[in-house]
Amino acid sequence: MNIKPRAMAQKILNLSEQMPALLVHGPRQVGKTTLLLSIAESDRKYVTFDDMSVRELAKTDPKLFLSQFRPPLILDEIQYAPELMPYLKIEIDRAGQSGMYWLTGSQHFLMMKNVSESLAGRIAILSLLGLSQKEINEDISDTDPFLPGERFLGMKNVPDIETVFRQILLGALPVPNVKDDLDLDVFFNSYIQTYLLRDLRELSQIADLSKFLRFLRVTAARTGQLLNYSDLARDVDISIQTAKNWISVLESSMIVYLLQPYHTSYTKRLIKTPRIFFTDTGLCAYLTGWTSTQTLINGAMSGAIFETYVITEILKSFWNTGRRAPLFFYRDKDGKEIDLLIEHDNYLHPVEIKLSATVRRDWTRHFFVIEKLKKPVGTGAVICLTDRNQYVDKQNIAINIGSL
Repeated sequence: MNIKPRAMAQKILNLSEQMPALLVHGPRQVGKTTLLLSIAESDRKYVTFDDMSVRELAKTDPKLFLSQFRPPLILDEIQYAPELMPYLKIEIDRAGQSGMYWLTGSQHFLMMKNVSESLAGRIAILSLLGLSQKEINEDISDTDPFLPGERFLGMKNVPDIETVFRQILLGALPVPNVKDDLDLDVFFNSYIQTYLLRDLRELSQIADLSKFLRFLRVTAARTGQLLNYSDLARDVDISIQTAKNWISVLESSMIVYLLQPYHTSYTKRLIKTPRIFFTDTGLCAYLTGWTSTQTLINGAMSGAIFETYVITEILKSFWNTGRRAPLFFYRDKDGKEIDLLIEHDNYLHPVEIKLSATVRRDWTRHFFVIEKLKKPVGTGAVICLTDRNQYVDKQNIAINIGSL
């Protein structure tokens, strides 16, 4: 199998020289273990807690486990052995060495609680999603987080709409991107049954899996929209509190990402509800019943799923470098909105996302509202399908999705 180079690899190696432990967490099957194994030194041993016998030893006799498995060590799916965390702390404090433990995990909430309580100050934490465009194209020479600027004007990677939507349909999980003959229906159905439903049930004691699967589908149909718990609860026939709990589970497992609205004390007319995005467009397309590139392009969800693709690509550009993603959106009660705001060095960079190839000056018509936020305005962008990256006006640049 062709293993795609990952943008996060060098960051992991750098942090491993500085910290005794690091954690790479993200959804199932995004390539966490493959990434660590591909860059591990020859003497770093690998242990997975998917192995029930190993898991049982770690849970019942952590000291014996750590005497049997000595660092440098990869501990895979650490959330299954939370009892090990205090003993890792003891080993780290005793040895005082860098790079002792590399951990992976898929269930964010419970795992992060244990990590923060036991390994605070001793561990670097990185978030990994599926493959980015650059990783799929095996071009990770530029791994800087996305920020609009003149550097995009010289770029010439301009995929057509069919190519873009083919990648949207495939999604970002590594397996569909290295197997040309993969049946996507079989793959995503197996992924949901084998990983999502099993793991999420363990995480939240979900009793009715068929109803939860329906919840997944109606949530996927709302990718890019304002999060409305009442609508979700009504469509699935569950309580609003259950809808909130299940969204929390999906967010904790990094199946969805909640893009927060930008808040300021200078205006009180801003929408305060987050927007919800699936972190993998292939899974989202499967859950909503799109089975071909052309039907997806021509379907009612084409704009929303294109926007989801752009948001997750920008999100990955920050997380792959170990940085917090300073991403927000703007929407006020007067109907003015900006799809994305990137806060960088106290500047706000506005970004619109348009499923169009024809550049229009009115795409940036709402960017002026940033002045109300009492923040300096940086270069803005419109991410679209333009056949060349170009200025929309003197302050903003139209950037083809292939340049991200």
